[in-house]
Amino acid sequence: MDQPVLLVPIDRPEVAPRRVSPRLRTQLVYFMSAPGEPGVPALAEDEYWFAAADVARWVDEGVFYLVSPLDTANMTEVEISEEQETLLQWLKDEHVQHVRIVG
Repeated sequence: MDQPVLLVPIDRPEVAPRRVSPRLRTQLVYFMSAPGEPGVPALAEDEYWFAAADVARWVDEGVFYLVSPLDTANMTEVEISEEQETLLQWLKDEHVQHVRIVG
């Protein structure tokens, strides 16, 4: 049996870890802040930072933007899936920005 994938809040240790699907695990890069951006701490392996302002905007707008590898000059608007929305709402509600993936 596969081990569950958990997001463990580092900045909010009192918040229980959240289980995510393997598919959502691969999509975390869509929402993470880039290392080196202002306000993003040094991250260890399997750690992600989700800027609170970005999370709030995605929850409010229901979309995020991806740069196409075929057309880097333009961004594509992507509707947030129900699973992504649930994760983003959890990050927002629990004030979690820094997580580690376990599993």
